[in-house]
Amino acid sequence: MNEVLETIDWSPLFISLKTGILATVLAFFAGIAAARFIMKLNNTAKAVVDGLLTLPLVLPPTVAGFFLLLIFSLRRPFGKYLYTQFDIKLVQTWPGCVIAALVIAFPLMYRNARAAFEQIDVNVIYAGRTLGMSERKIFWKVVVPMAAPGLASGTVLAFARAIGEYGATSMLAGNILGKTRTVSVAIASEVAAGNWDTAAFWVCVIVILSFLIVALINLISGKNMKNVNRWM
Repeated sequence: MNEVLETIDWSPLFISLKTGILATVLAFFAGIAAARFIMKLNNTAKAVVDGLLTLPLVLPPTVAGFFLLLIFSLRRPFGKYLYTQFDIKLVQTWPGCVIAALVIAFPLMYRNARAAFEQIDVNVIYAGRTLGMSERKIFWKVVVPMAAPGLASGTVLAFARAIGEYGATSMLAGNILGKTRTVSVAIASEVAAGNWDTAAFWVCVIVILSFLIVALINLISGKNMKNVNRWM
């Protein structure tokens, strides 16, 4: 084991963590915005838009990666436009890791945010309007704090999904050591190369991270239940 540790390149862990953190921050605000927007729609529009926003959650990650390649490839109009006009390249780059992780993690944040918002008593919102509060102020000062436990769970789940993403990341960002190779990509690469000890090490790392994330979710849920019982 010591020999394995001596030969380990730790860049996949750092890349996974910084990718997961940035993708989670983006998914947090995008998920809240999407959940707030969809609650204003009628039932038909809500069903259609919700299906589109949730689609990356049910599609195989490789399918999502294929669509991302179609959009951001330099051979495609949009990808070519981003590169020529803004010097933005997502294929085979670290920003591509972030975009892939964001697309896959976003539905988890969005679904949790929407569920948390829908559980809020509308009478509290009506009371805020009676007091003359603006809709924006009601949302950020009343709705978001009341939905905090659900938003926290969604954030943790989104982070877990982001750091564990493989399919879309490998297709869009590739497998460049020190640049786009995340822990999940490293595991697949090491197994393909026959380096089982190194692959096992990264498996242990991702298992420990996943366990810590699940424990954090349980702590958040337990704290939420204590608060509910306190008011009962």
